[in-house]
This record gives sequence, C-alpha cells and structure tokens, in this order.
Amino acid sequence: MGIMVGLPSPSGSEKDLQLNFGKNMTVQVEMRAPHLPAEWYPQSGIQLTWPHAGTDWAYMLPEVQECFKNIAREIAKRELLLIITPEPEVVKQQIAPAVNMANVRFLECETNDTWARDHGAITMIDKGAPSLLDFTFNGWGLKFASGLDNQITRCAVKAGVLKGNYVNRLGFVLEGGSIESDGMGTLLTTSECLLSPNRNGHLNQVEIEEYLKSTFNMQKILWLDHGYLAGDDTDSHIDTLARFCSTDTIAYVKCDNKEDEHYEALHAMEEQLKTFRTLGGTPYRLLALPMVDKIEENGERLPATYANFLILNDAVLYPTYNQQENDRKAKEVLQQAFPQHEIIGIDCRALIRQHGSLHCVTMQYPKGVIN
Repeated sequence: MGIMVGLPSPSGSEKDLQLNFGKNMTVQVEMRAPHLPAEWYPQSGIQLTWPHAGTDWAYMLPEVQECFKNIAREIAKRELLLIITPEPEVVKQQIAPAVNMANVRFLECETNDTWARDHGAITMIDKGAPSLLDFTFNGWGLKFASGLDNQITRCAVKAGVLKGNYVNRLGFVLEGGSIESDGMGTLLTTSECLLSPNRNGHLNQVEIEEYLKSTFNMQKILWLDHGYLAGDDTDSHIDTLARFCSTDTIAYVKCDNKEDEHYEALHAMEEQLKTFRTLGGTPYRLLALPMVDKIEENGERLPATYANFLILNDAVLYPTYNQQENDRKAKEVLQQAFPQHEIIGIDCRALIRQHGSLHCVTMQYPKGVIN
C-alpha cells in the first residue's frame, strides 16, 4: 500500500514522494523524481580504490593495506565491494583469506591515490533508475596529481562494473566528501570548500548554489561557514565536520577544550548548526561527536575526526584512533543516530597519516549500480 505526494521542485514543477506502508504500518519514504539519495538509501555496494606502491602510501604500504582489508571485510560481509586497482591479482591474494570474495568485484585501472569519496561517481536516482554523475576531481584545488583518478568513473562505466546512465559533469569541480544530502531536497556543504578559488573560481556563491540546486534537484542548500580541522587538505570537507544521519538529525564534531586551536571555529559551527532548519521549518536534532585528542606526526597535527563514518545497509563503520574513551563516546553517539544499525569501529590511525579517514576512502552506490 502506498500514497503518492507531490512536492515543489526548484524548477517550479512537482516531484513525487512515495510513502510505502510496510508491516506494522512503518513508513518507507522513496523519492520518485530525480534526486540525490542520502547515504542510507538502499545500497548495492561500496567502492574502495586500493593503495599500491605508486601512491603516497608507499612508505607505509603494509600498514595501510591492513586497514583497507579490515574495511573490505566488513563491507563484503553485507553487500558488494568494488575494488579499483592496477594490480587485481595482488589484491586478491592480500584479502582472500579474510574477505567474503563472493561479494567482491574488481576493476583493473591505473590510479594516483585512494580517495574514492572524491573521485567516485555521484549517483542520482530517478524513479529507481540511477544516473552516474562524473565531476572533475582536481586534487582538492590543484594540491595533488589527480589525472588518473579523474578517469576512474569513465573507466568503470565503460567496463560495465557500474550500471547507470553516465552523465558528463566534467565542467564542474566537485568531490563527494564536500556534500551531504538528506535525500529529500536539502544539501549540506561548507563555504570554504565549495567557494575555493582553485575549484570553480569563475563562479560566485549564488551561481554555485543555483548550479547545485539545478544539478541535484535541490530545494535548499545549507552553507556551513565555520569549522575546520588542522592538517586537512580538503578545505573543510563537510564529511569531516557534520553529517546527516536522517532527514532531521545531524551529527557534528564538538570541541569542549577551550585550549584547543579548534575551539572557537567549532563552537561557531555548532551555533550555526542550531540556526539551520529542515524543509519543514523545524530545528535539526543535533548529536555531538567528541573531538579526537591531538594526533601528530613530525610535529604536524593530523585531521582525525569521528564524523568520517560510513553508512551501510545495516551497519555504520566509524573510524577509531586508539583513544578508548573518545572511541567509546563516538560509538554511543552513532548508536543514538542509527538505532537499527550495528556500529563497528575500524582502526584508522593509518589513514589519518595521509590526512583522511574511513569515509574518505569509500564511495557508496545505490541499489542496482554495482554490477
């Protein structure tokens, strides 16, 4: 049984919302017109782009590959895993003893690095049919080489490992880690990242907002103007700071230590989050994630964050940093946000040494996309 509801879209036309009533009259919400699904939308699987000796991980390859293997193990227990690598046979040997290989797909492809969140396709859904939007990835504002990574989506579609309508959006620079969708028409992002002059510097904020609304069929863009993490190469990706957990819930990083260099910026971010409203006009339920205690390498602070979690169909993988109390608190907060999911910690101290974490190295694809 279901009810169809018409909602206004940015173009002035209507888009459909399907309310499906399941057992015990629980409501399952499904957008019918083109929309950018939330991360909790039913998934076909996850992409990992595997570290190898030609990446910046070369000096610590066994350590980071062990972390990737742990992530792969938890994903492949539950859904499909697509591994992008120039050396698939080598990776098979690395992971076969620990990973459910029946759920693993490989694509042989040359790569610069491992940050699938930012070079992976961004998927739109239109009445169940996926479109794979391919934006330009330019190494977070021309900071790093990205020419090979920028071709991965085209390679995956051409090889048939990703199914869907390929959409060329290479005229615009955009990384998946810089945007969060609630699946209902609201996009959360940061002004520092999307207004970076080395991404789309020829466009102003109004023009970028109109582009995002038009491209993703959004009704509202929430611009977060505060918050950063020392050592972050991404110019404050939203997935390091604040994340949608449901249409009315945002988990965010909170700093309580007034002596910490992040205190003022993260406090200002928290105050701005309190002003944000859902499309229905109500304040968001805000869940505070703990700030990771300082982690340094060679005197440089690393951008460790618990906001960099990954939502799977029935689980949430979150990064841990060998900080027992903080790791425990982060798990408790995420269990509040996702009461029906299993919350699983993955030691990501290896990932943070290259200034990223768990969400950064993954990209989810909705049902029907991974072949």
